[in-house]
Amino acid sequence: MVEHSPAEPVQAALRSTAHPRRRFASMRAILALMLREMATSYGRSPLGYLWAILEPVGGIVLLTLVFSAIVREPPLGDNFPLFYASGLVPFLLYGDISNKMMASLGFSKPLLVYPSVTFADAILARFLLAVLTQMLVASALFSAILMIYDTRTVLDLQAILLGLAMAAALGAGVGIMNCFLTGMFPSWGRIWAIVNRPVFLISCIFFLFESVPQPFRDWLWWNPLVHVIGQVRSGFYPYYDAAYVSHVYVFGLSLTLIAAGLLFLGRYFLHIMNA
Repeated sequence: MVEHSPAEPVQAALRSTAHPRRRFASMRAILALMLREMATSYGRSPLGYLWAILEPVGGIVLLTLVFSAIVREPPLGDNFPLFYASGLVPFLLYGDISNKMMASLGFSKPLLVYPSVTFADAILARFLLAVLTQMLVASALFSAILMIYDTRTVLDLQAILLGLAMAAALGAGVGIMNCFLTGMFPSWGRIWAIVNRPVFLISCIFFLFESVPQPFRDWLWWNPLVHVIGQVRSGFYPYYDAAYVSHVYVFGLSLTLIAAGLLFLGRYFLHIMNA
């Protein structure tokens, strides 16, 4: 029988903890950053995550009251809440992701001094949390509308999820590029807020793309959010043929912005951190 000295278990433990590379270090960092984000963004408010649901609900109620007093029926179907929710929810998904990712370096800057936390961890953590939050909000909101109202619609979940994936990809691309730009030029955040403000009005949330006269319709086509909202609406209205939607355009633009943003962040990260 082999006898072990009392010091051997301690030495083995020291060898295991002295390993320079921790297993799943990036995964742990991302999870920790997500928990920190949840605590700071939603944990300080008494209503917490309820605010994430109240924002789109308030917008949909306001749009329904205003436009139902002006016109008898929405541009698609006969249910105002469903029509405006199918436009507002993907827009808010895009907006929340892009805004959260734009501020990811500033939000996690105190933690980025640790070698185990990279800027990619900070960006990915905010992206995942924003997507999960907005998907839960979308599920709760659409489920409530379909239960309360007799919409008589046949859902195409594949088309809806494809539209939401387009919104998430576009939000990631815009957010990562803006993350780099705000790091290099701190005033860019204010400039972007001003430039981005009219986008809410020209993204086909209140109207259909086909109702826009020429030549404005051709100009409007270049707004990627028009494609996102058209794709989501095609999943709620099976008779709506959104032939103008280009998945290649939206995903191509998104991937280009993501690749360029990550490339620039990798090149100028130390400069941004030391600024």
